[in-house]
Amino acid sequence: MTVDVPARPRWRAARAAVLLAVFVCAACGLVYELALVALGSYLIGDAVGQASIVLGVMVFAMGVGALVAKPLQSRAAPAFAVIELTLALLGGLSVLGLYAAFAWLDLYGPALVGTAFVLGLLIGAEIPLLMVMLQRIREQSAGSAVADLFAADYVGALLGGLAFPFLLMPVFGQLKGALVVGAVNAVAGVALVLTVFRDELGRRARVGLCAGSVVVGLLLGYAWVTAGDFEVTARQQLYRDPVVHAERSRYQEIVLTRSVREVGHADTDLRLFLNGDLQFSSVDEYRYHEALVHPAMRGPHGDVLVLGAGDGLAAREILKYPDVRSVTLVDLDPAVVSLARSEPQLRDLNHRSLTDPRVRVLNLDAFGWLRTATQRFDVVIADLPDPDETATAKLYTVEFYSLIRPVLAPGGRLVVQSGSPYFAPRSYWSIERSVREAGFTTVPYHVDVPSFGDWGFVLAAPGGTAPELALPADAPPLRFLTPAVLAAAGTFPADRGRVDVPASTILQPRVLEYAREEWRGY
Repeated sequence: MTVDVPARPRWRAARAAVLLAVFVCAACGLVYELALVALGSYLIGDAVGQASIVLGVMVFAMGVGALVAKPLQSRAAPAFAVIELTLALLGGLSVLGLYAAFAWLDLYGPALVGTAFVLGLLIGAEIPLLMVMLQRIREQSAGSAVADLFAADYVGALLGGLAFPFLLMPVFGQLKGALVVGAVNAVAGVALVLTVFRDELGRRARVGLCAGSVVVGLLLGYAWVTAGDFEVTARQQLYRDPVVHAERSRYQEIVLTRSVREVGHADTDLRLFLNGDLQFSSVDEYRYHEALVHPAMRGPHGDVLVLGAGDGLAAREILKYPDVRSVTLVDLDPAVVSLARSEPQLRDLNHRSLTDPRVRVLNLDAFGWLRTATQRFDVVIADLPDPDETATAKLYTVEFYSLIRPVLAPGGRLVVQSGSPYFAPRSYWSIERSVREAGFTTVPYHVDVPSFGDWGFVLAAPGGTAPELALPADAPPLRFLTPAVLAAAGTFPADRGRVDVPASTILQPRVLEYAREEWRGY
């Protein structure tokens, strides 16, 4: 039945209000989806998998929601208000609830599917009810009404898609950003019903709607006030040692922990985690970085390129050679570099390497930077995050190593941190194969790093002559690596010998598949 609206400007304003509500609700709905995907990629690391689960479940649930909304059409306005308040509360608290499920209950997977389904169900019920509400203001053809609604819906989705990464995440972060969107969602839904469709509500319904709005507002407000303490407590639950620094940069979550000094131990253990993955432990990181850097420095090493390693520890080892003229360090995340320059214990650990005048830091994507690089380097050190995420898998491909060849000077060497040949043998040997297929001759080797276990590297040189696995004649005094240890590092035990696996490419990132499968149980 069409609502009797005597004045033409009035029904136009009412239609505009409904379409504005569609616009806002669409933006909020997409933000909820993106928040679930982003949280999963931070906590689990599988961005493609998380996106597939969230979007697949939500789209299915939206279809179910559209069917569920059919019996509610006779009371479209109050039903819409209740749905929006419920969606605002659950969507606003979704990130907080899923983080709690991950930190304390180890139920993240089921909780994610359940949350995505419920949110999708509520979002799917919106459009049918809004369609009925729009037609009650002024009847129009089904095609025109659908066109108006979906135009507002799609434009709103665009706003939500842009607002999430460029406004909500940088300004509010994930927890508070979801709460802000929940509050906007509640205001948009309730305001529409209490203004345009007020006459369709009885007195009791209006009072109930106002009371529900107050309850939702109080719950979201309380979550806002306690979000900081909650995040600190939940984060600490994930780490063995006290968290001394935590931030979520544009690219990743950065956490620094420090152990409590124990009797009989001279030093505390400083650990850096990126998206939950251990990057180093100050107790034994020297083993890793000596094995990474010094074999590659045998030969010319005046100009050195470091890809990754924003913590400055690889640069520390490079700068032990007085004839090094320049170190160019390309690391995507300026927050990691800033932390390495400012945190006192980390700064002492890297010997203030990132403030050395010979070091130039570029906060750029290594893949993109190599495509336009013109400088030549005697040594290239690829100390990049493990290829267990879509974003990092491209840095372990034939294409990536092919981009490194042109920047190597004659006689130059490449070394790649390549994961564990014991825990992840297919990943390790796929990386080695990828380096070979890019036109290098390789020498694989591995050492024991207690915090990581058996850890491997690939030393390589362009052409058909294999580089010698040995220390430079001018190598500085080292704590771990000796000529005998390095010679033994080139030998692999019978149960962890070479595995014949294909190379990894951008279009077939096999190393990503291998890494996820092999590290799943650890």
